[in-house]
Amino acid sequence: MIVNCRSYAVRSPAALLPAVRVCYSQLLQSPHPHRVSSVTKVLLSWSSGKDSAWTLHLLRQQPNIQVAALLTTFNSHANRVAMHAVRRGLVEAQAERTGIPLWAVDLPWPCSNLEYEDRMRAACQRATAEGISAVAFGDLFLEDVRDYRVRQLQGSGLEPLFPVWKIPTEQLSREMIAAGVKAKITCVDPAKLAKSFAGHDYDLRLLQALPPGIDPCGENGEFHTFVYDAPVFSRPIEVRTGEVVERDGFVFADVLPS
Repeated sequence: MIVNCRSYAVRSPAALLPAVRVCYSQLLQSPHPHRVSSVTKVLLSWSSGKDSAWTLHLLRQQPNIQVAALLTTFNSHANRVAMHAVRRGLVEAQAERTGIPLWAVDLPWPCSNLEYEDRMRAACQRATAEGISAVAFGDLFLEDVRDYRVRQLQGSGLEPLFPVWKIPTEQLSREMIAAGVKAKITCVDPAKLAKSFAGHDYDLRLLQALPPGIDPCGENGEFHTFVYDAPVFSRPIEVRTGEVVERDGFVFADVLPS
C-alpha cells in the first residue's frame, strides 16, 4: 500500500500557490469527497522524499486536519527505507523536525507481497484503534498505484487522500524548490537516467539537466530523494553524500549525517 518492497537490496510560505488552491478546491482528491469534512486525524505515508514533505506541507494548511503520525516502511535487513535506501536514523531526524511521531513498519528481505500487505494491514488497524480516519499519500499521477491504495484501504475504516494528485509535475517541482524544499537524489534507475545523477541536490540546476522524457518529480521511478530541509521542518538536517553503489539494478547514493 505504501511502497513496493523490492529493493536496496534494499529496494511556510503563508500564501498558498495557485496550484495548491486548485488542489484544496478538489477536497484533497479523495475518492469520496463528501466524507473529507469528517476527517480529523491523518496517517501520512512518509517515504523520506520530497513528495511526502510537500504533502505534509499541504495538509498542514487545512485547519480540520491533524497529521497524527508518519508511516515509513524499512528494509529490516539493511535498516533503510525501502527503495529510497535512506538510513533509519535520518528518517527519525525528519520526524523529530516535523514534531510528528514516526511509525516504522519493518519488512523482511526478501519480502513477499502477502507479507507486505499483512504488515501494512496491522499498521492500519493500529491507526483506526488510535482514532485515525484517513491515510494520505504523495502520489502524483500513476493511476495503477492510486487504485491499489484505494483498493487496499477498502473496509479498513480509513479514507485515502491524495493532496498532490494531478498537480503538473513541471510546475510542482519548481514550487517545491521555491518554497525551500531541499533534497538529495538517493536512488537512480540507470535504465531511465544516467548514474551520475545519484547524490546530486534536487534543485533548479538538476531540473535543467534532466533529459527529455524524464519526469521532473521522478514519478515514473527515474529517481528517489531524501529531504533534508523543508517548510515542515523546524530546522535542516545536516548531511553529506557518501558512497555511490550499484545494487539490484539501481544506483544508490548513501546520505550520511554530517
